[in-house]
Amino acid sequence: MAILINSEDRVLVQGITGREGRARTRLMRGYGTNVVAGVSPGHGGEEVEGVPVFDTVAAAAETEGELYASVVFVPGPAVKEAALEAFAAGVKLAVLVPDRVPIWDVLAIEAAARDAGARYVGPNTLGLLSVDKAVLGMVGGRAEAARQWFRPGPVGIASRSGGITSSLAYYLGRAGIGATTLIHVGGDPVIGTPLQDVVRMFQDDPETKAVVMFGEIGGSQEESVAELIAEGVVTKPVVAFVGGKAAKEGTRFSHAGAIVEGSRGTYEGKVGALREAGAVVVDDYDEVAEHTLGVLRDLGT
Repeated sequence: MAILINSEDRVLVQGITGREGRARTRLMRGYGTNVVAGVSPGHGGEEVEGVPVFDTVAAAAETEGELYASVVFVPGPAVKEAALEAFAAGVKLAVLVPDRVPIWDVLAIEAAARDAGARYVGPNTLGLLSVDKAVLGMVGGRAEAARQWFRPGPVGIASRSGGITSSLAYYLGRAGIGATTLIHVGGDPVIGTPLQDVVRMFQDDPETKAVVMFGEIGGSQEESVAELIAEGVVTKPVVAFVGGKAAKEGTRFSHAGAIVEGSRGTYEGKVGALREAGAVVVDDYDEVAEHTLGVLRDLGT
């Protein structure tokens, strides 16, 4: 299995006629993603990479049938309208790739998703990839490279860094460790599917035996994961690396969601909480694969 996306799930691309929309549609389809429709107002009746384009999500759903996921490639200020339109048409998962989405818009998206029984990933995310099944967004780059670098296996990967998401899968793969799904949760302060939600989904996935997590300074996602482990909600092993060890108060570590504010979101607090809960916290990024191999050996996997 995998979490959030499988090969049979029907996918929509909003903003499909834009530069990024076209390029990423080609890559997603190349990897095997079931992209069945695109939306760009004013471009209805066109095709992109063999995918029919519609003016609205409702028109796409009426013609193509039920749509499970939408990948959104529109400018940040237009993301709210696109996401709300998708949820209103029955889409259950929206992947919000753009950054610079106003925070009040994200809160409106959160409310709309909750009312629709839907979920969103991002904003400011590279997306997610279920190995040998499908990719939503731009994780892994070229389809040929993703097939070569990422191998199927028992580890779920959750990351707050886009680049590190693929890097983890690559280095684990070089060590002979495959993955179920890898997901970049997004780099903004408010996101739809934080680390703790992803780890819970991996806990419920029978094919995921362990979780590898890349955390960062700022926010409280890592502490929330630690609470789930301490409470026994998450019982699968978690191997974690936390970036930003040298950051001081007021330091932003690569993006808006990774910033130390007073005593909140510090490296020491995150590492301490995870270790106390029982996670394997790795001090050196280069040793993540080694520690993961150890965990899998202990599981007999």
